[in-house]
Amino acid sequence: MVTKAKKRSNLPSSPKNEIHIPHHTMMPYKFEPYAIIEGEAYMNERQMTHFRNILADWKTELMKEVDNTLIELKEASISILADPNDRATQEEAFNLELRTRNRESKLIRKIEEALQQIDNKEYGYCESCGVEIGIRRLEARPTAVLCIDCKTLDEIREKRTSQ
Repeated sequence: MVTKAKKRSNLPSSPKNEIHIPHHTMMPYKFEPYAIIEGEAYMNERQMTHFRNILADWKTELMKEVDNTLIELKEASISILADPNDRATQEEAFNLELRTRNRESKLIRKIEEALQQIDNKEYGYCESCGVEIGIRRLEARPTAVLCIDCKTLDEIREKRTSQ
């Protein structure tokens, strides 16, 4: 009789083996997907409002994380650690946190650029070819500036030049 061994995972067990990513590193998926009405114009006022809300909420969440990080870093820097290993660990944690915040500050700039495009009625169109990026793609990546075809070509070019 052959029995199958259960596959063990180092990941913490969770319902349906979902991987949990900290909410501040991703766009807040707390929004209701846009209900497309047949025949409606692309990037009409209702759609622009939908994406403005998504982007504004995302930016707010990121800004809260920045504030929390500053408070945590100030509190942690007050403690004086005698053990060199503890200090090294603390410094490495600080560096990691600062790198994360640096990436998030770049993301905040992209969000602000997308909000500016909405204000200028330029949001949702590919910067390269001018076609519609698409509602679902923008919901997945609200800061997208390229349609899926141009993004794919861009990635192929990038891969070729990096080799």
